[in-house]
Amino acid sequence: MIRIEQELDILEKISLILGEGLELDQVFQHAMSVLVEKMSVERASLMLWDDALDQLRIIAAVGLSPEEMARGRYDLGEGVTGQVMQTGKSRIIADISQDPEFLNRTGRPQLQTKIDQRPISFICVPVKGQDGYAGAIAIDIPYLDDVTLAANARLLTIIAGSFAQAIRLHQLVRLEKEQLIEQNQRLRDNLDERYRFHNIIGSSAAMQEVLATVGQIASSRATALLLGETGVGKEMIAKAIHYNSPRKNKPLIRINCGALSPSLLESELFGHVKGAFTGAIKDKIGRFEAADGGTIFLDEIGTLDSVLQVKLLRVLQERELERVGDHHSVKIDVRVIAATNLDLDEEVRQGNFREDLFYRLNVVMIDIPPLRNRREDIPKLIDFFLDRFNRENDRQLLRISRHILNTLLRYPWPGNVRELENAMERAVVLSTSEEFVTDLLPLQIRMFAQQGRGPHSEDTTESIATRLAEQAVREHELSEGHIYDLAIRQLEHQLIAQALEHTGGIKTKAADFLGINRNTLNKKVRELGIENES
Repeated sequence: MIRIEQELDILEKISLILGEGLELDQVFQHAMSVLVEKMSVERASLMLWDDALDQLRIIAAVGLSPEEMARGRYDLGEGVTGQVMQTGKSRIIADISQDPEFLNRTGRPQLQTKIDQRPISFICVPVKGQDGYAGAIAIDIPYLDDVTLAANARLLTIIAGSFAQAIRLHQLVRLEKEQLIEQNQRLRDNLDERYRFHNIIGSSAAMQEVLATVGQIASSRATALLLGETGVGKEMIAKAIHYNSPRKNKPLIRINCGALSPSLLESELFGHVKGAFTGAIKDKIGRFEAADGGTIFLDEIGTLDSVLQVKLLRVLQERELERVGDHHSVKIDVRVIAATNLDLDEEVRQGNFREDLFYRLNVVMIDIPPLRNRREDIPKLIDFFLDRFNRENDRQLLRISRHILNTLLRYPWPGNVRELENAMERAVVLSTSEEFVTDLLPLQIRMFAQQGRGPHSEDTTESIATRLAEQAVREHELSEGHIYDLAIRQLEHQLIAQALEHTGGIKTKAADFLGINRNTLNKKVRELGIENES
């Protein structure tokens, strides 16, 4: 009766341990510790078949050192343990010192008990898997008598049956984890490839200048400030910086500073502690902590509340933060990329944005040109979006007429690349053939095309340029050898003067309007004497 009660107690404790949800090796060690305590087991080991090694190996043990566990490997059919795995039949050895098939692969220091020199018995039972046998459980236990030895073998067989389910779950979880890791790596590889510089569409001089800057700063930890209108691709450039940097295997966290109220945004950025405010029922890390080791992309930074500007300034200066409601600082290693479609110089002048924060963010400024200033990229962008949306929607919209292409080249694209992307997706979704007809274009682009067919529609940039060239040749035929320089100089003068008038004399806006570098504009203004004109 005592034996039955002891076994029931052991099985109850082991069943509770199996329900703890720990790692398999921890579960086994906890369970075998019960046998050590209740049955004087000296050593216990769990062996599973390793497909990669094509061997049975010890993955968890009690009473064995890591070195001894590492030596515990068996080919199928090798020794007592290998035979149990091969045949699926238990082996019970009363005295392992007298069995020639017992290999003692782990190098047990003694094969008898230390106190009374009783022989050590060995029991090894198979563990069933999803298909066939997954492994085996073995114990070393002092020999008492054959009846007790047989009873111990029966108990270990029951325990092995309980472990079989845990092992199957472990294998399923491991397989799923491996698949997730593999899938995650594929996604990372896709992102790395997608945001390589040669995959970013932009052969225009303005975009090549942007990509050159990105290539220079990607490997650094310098803070970057991306400027540009809505839809120009600021997030794409931020991703290009991140995925071409040493931080590419760490998180890239994006947050839109204009999408949340100041109080919610503070919690999202810096986290909070339990009880910091109503509804804070537990501690929460913020986006900065989540991005530790990686990059945080702060979109629409120009809308940041003045109080949060102060806190962000401290993070940039000290590389540490405090969660809302906490007084302990948390060190972080995060690269900051900020973006805005506002003129931060003007916002600073008006007192809406802190000057010290502006200079902290403006370590490297990248001005991304609007689509109207890089029209030579439009045909390639059209091809890219058509290919993508054709694949996604199983369409074959391919042929685009010269007339429609000219319309798309002349259209000002106030929504920039994002507007072009949406227009191409709409066209593909609504298409019924390979022909790209005018009706597939959005209404605003069709209206623009209709306006261009008025009485002065013949005055295209190309026709005007032709007339200007003809006139330049006629007026300066006595200045042979200098006609090109004279004509270009006059054209530059008029273009810059008109752009400055159009932008109210603000040179930064005029440079953006023309699609040239601001330093280039300042140089031309001085050379052409425009700054001296009233």
